[in-house]
Amino acid sequence: MQAHISRIAGLKKYVIAHKVLSGFLAVVILGVGYAGYKHFNPVVVQTRYVLSNVATGTIVAVVSGSGQVSASNQVDIKPKASGDVTAVLVAEGQYVGSGAAIAYIDATDAQKAVRDAQTSLETAQLSLEKLQQPADTLTLTQAQNNLARAQESQQSAQDALPKAYDDAYTQIDSVYQNLPNVVTGLNSIIFGTDRTLGGSGQWNIDYYANSINTQRNSLDANAPRQQVIDGYNAAKSAYDKAAADYQSASRAQSQAATDALLSETINAVTLTSAAVKNASNFIQLYKDTFSAKNVTSSPTADTHITTLSGYISTTNSEQAGVKSSQASIKNAQQAITDAIRSVAESQASLTKTTGGPDSLDLRSAQITVQQRKDALTDAQNTLADYSIRAPFAGTIAKLDLHKGDSVSTGTTAATIITKQDIAELSLNEIDATKVKMGQKVTLTFDAIDGLTVTGEVASIDSLGTVTQGVVSYAVKIGFDTQDARVKPGMTVNADIQTDVRQNVLVVPSGAVKTSNGSSYVQMFTPPLTDTGTGNAGVTTTQIPQSVQVTIGITDGTNTEITAGLAAGDQVVARTTTTSGTATAAATAATSRTGARGPTGGTAVGGIRL
Repeated sequence: MQAHISRIAGLKKYVIAHKVLSGFLAVVILGVGYAGYKHFNPVVVQTRYVLSNVATGTIVAVVSGSGQVSASNQVDIKPKASGDVTAVLVAEGQYVGSGAAIAYIDATDAQKAVRDAQTSLETAQLSLEKLQQPADTLTLTQAQNNLARAQESQQSAQDALPKAYDDAYTQIDSVYQNLPNVVTGLNSIIFGTDRTLGGSGQWNIDYYANSINTQRNSLDANAPRQQVIDGYNAAKSAYDKAAADYQSASRAQSQAATDALLSETINAVTLTSAAVKNASNFIQLYKDTFSAKNVTSSPTADTHITTLSGYISTTNSEQAGVKSSQASIKNAQQAITDAIRSVAESQASLTKTTGGPDSLDLRSAQITVQQRKDALTDAQNTLADYSIRAPFAGTIAKLDLHKGDSVSTGTTAATIITKQDIAELSLNEIDATKVKMGQKVTLTFDAIDGLTVTGEVASIDSLGTVTQGVVSYAVKIGFDTQDARVKPGMTVNADIQTDVRQNVLVVPSGAVKTSNGSSYVQMFTPPLTDTGTGNAGVTTTQIPQSVQVTIGITDGTNTEITAGLAAGDQVVARTTTTSGTATAAATAATSRTGARGPTGGTAVGGIRL
């Protein structure tokens, strides 16, 4: 014991004497210990997905601002549309009620837009009604007849194919009845040793070549001579192979075998035709060379050319015949393919006719009707803008227009003095672009708890005010009702409804993300069956996919989806992350499952280790 105390005292004395070294060693020991701890207890980061389903609902977009209750009840009335004034209905000093018409602006184009929108809506409604009605007898009969005709066409096409093959085989027979004479005759003309052309074992083609070279004092004929010989050899080789295959073929063979024989025959006829033309051209070269020298050529050359001309006619005819047969087979095969497609389409049409409208078609028609209704409402609202009306009851203090004047939205048509309370607030340039006269407003007051007053936008400044580089626009709001507790100068908070969308697809705003100007949401494919509870979210090994969407308006909490999703689709509303050591995560996972996993591993954050 004494020795142990002595060693501790000695160590203490050493540490005091070597403070720097001791401190360094302590840091090293702590670092190594921490690294070891991290190695055996790594941090596990878990991503949890809070899920939501696409729903149908209403979104009200608002612009918020604050200001004061005005001490002055004077408001400038400005037109909501531009054009020529067709009538002025009031005079200065006249008292008018709320909504009373002050003047009218020429609304010819706006009226036409309303009529067009009404026609479009009626057309869409008729289309929807027609889609919803059961198929009438005539439509059903037509669908059945279309299917029957398509089936008959398919049978006819299938019957035509064997005939096309039979006709092709007949044409092949014709080739091998006529082509042997051509091949044999061409061989005699090229490699024969006619006495009239020199004889003595010299090929006819050599006589022609030597004669040309002698007359021209050159070797000009050697190349075309070799071309004639090579062409004949290629034709003879192709013919021999095709003729041998023909000898072992029959009409009863498979269509694939006939296709192969037909292609082989076409190749043989084509090469033979080319070889005949080469020989004819070469002998004609011989005659032209002698004619150019005013030397009489051998009459045998004329006989050869005449014979070759007959061979050319034969090969051209046979070549056209086999190619036509091949085209007929292809046309018959295509006719069968087209007929099968037509039967499938007619069957689908009959099924649709008897089964009623497709749910997607019905939904599309309903959406079209709603869109046309919205368009009509917009057109009617625009038409209403061509009437300049008093925003509330009061006295016309000043009138700044006459019949025939041209007015615009930025001008003042009249000034009205009212007993109605007015709120004045200032909006930044972004919010001001969304605000229009006549929009509904909800007002609250800092000084009066629980009081909510409705109103509407009475005027908006056409020119902004710049303060320290920030542009703002003054907006006046008329109260719908009066409350004696409201005093001039009180602070007022206003929520201006800039847009309302009903029966639209909505998702939590946090689900919508933006990249490179495009909006998208994240979805699991297939959707997760375990959606978790509340805001806790779920963990999964699946990777969510990004799906591009088109968005409409937002109220800050929810966002309208106009394209890319359907009602009921599951989307990722938001994600959260949690972290902890592997040991802690494993312990938590074990406590949740009550046992180790089926493979002996431990489930951590949805991943089996």
